[in-house]
Amino acid sequence: TMALCLKQVFNKDKTFRPRKKFEPGTQRFELYKKAQASLKSGLDLKSVVQLPPGESINDWIAVHVVDFFNRINLIYGTMTEYCTEKSCPIMSGGLKYEYRWQDDSKYKKPTKLSAPQYMCMLMDWIEMLINNEDIFPTRIGVPFPKQFQQVCTKILTRLFRVFVHVYIHHFDSIINMGAEAHVNTCYKHFYYFIREFSLVDHRELEPLVRMPQGWGG
Repeated sequence: TMALCLKQVFNKDKTFRPRKKFEPGTQRFELYKKAQASLKSGLDLKSVVQLPPGESINDWIAVHVVDFFNRINLIYGTMTEYCTEKSCPIMSGGLKYEYRWQDDSKYKKPTKLSAPQYMCMLMDWIEMLINNEDIFPTRIGVPFPKQFQQVCTKILTRLFRVFVHVYIHHFDSIINMGAEAHVNTCYKHFYYFIREFSLVDHRELEPLVRMPQGWGG
């Protein structure tokens, strides 16, 4: 029913981005299926994120970055009616943390944005990167660029901020929608993944270290 509930919200939201899909028959599609199967098997999430024997670390990271982008996009999409210019004029995680936007085109300096603006810039920016064949090559035998893990670190660090904002500012809405278990599972999966491969600086994780569920640290 959770998937159904999220699907209904998803269908209502016309501004939602199309999901990035893995091409059937590719190595990455097989890896994605493997990752999804172990996720559904009820295995401990800490073991689910571990690199399967014989697989390439960059392929494994690429599959997860795309999957987390799709899922966090969906989670934030359910929040859009609660996360507005008025309710969230600053992209923040409580009183202590404020996130400014910077990219290589429109915002060359870190710039204060509202949470909805920040999210929109973020999702567009990630979508552009994961659709860029030079960064996320999809053809077999095409190598990943040298800076691939650096790029993924930046993507995952910024996606973590979506969780920070949603948990700190919109947790009541998550509970009211009955989406708490779904969001928590996605967060745990994401958290264990970034810890397993040291992909996000531990200082970035501080806002959620004292999560009521007792994860973190």
